[in-house]
Amino acid sequence: MKANELREKTPQDLKVQLDDLKSELFRLRFQLATGQLENPMRIREVKKSIAQIKTIQREEELRA
Repeated sequence: MKANELREKTPQDLKVQLDDLKSELFRLRFQLATGQLENPMRIREVKKSIAQIKTIQREEELRA
């Protein structure tokens, strides 16, 4: 998801999406450890999305 699209979301929506991504990252890491991961690049994508959301949350925090 693009940063502009994330900035349009409410803080509650960002928190929900962040929680979903963290749980997905956990599942992906578990699959990697057990050798069942089909797409290892998905871990990188999820980590990048988490970082984007945290950055936007921090920007909003500094504006307040």
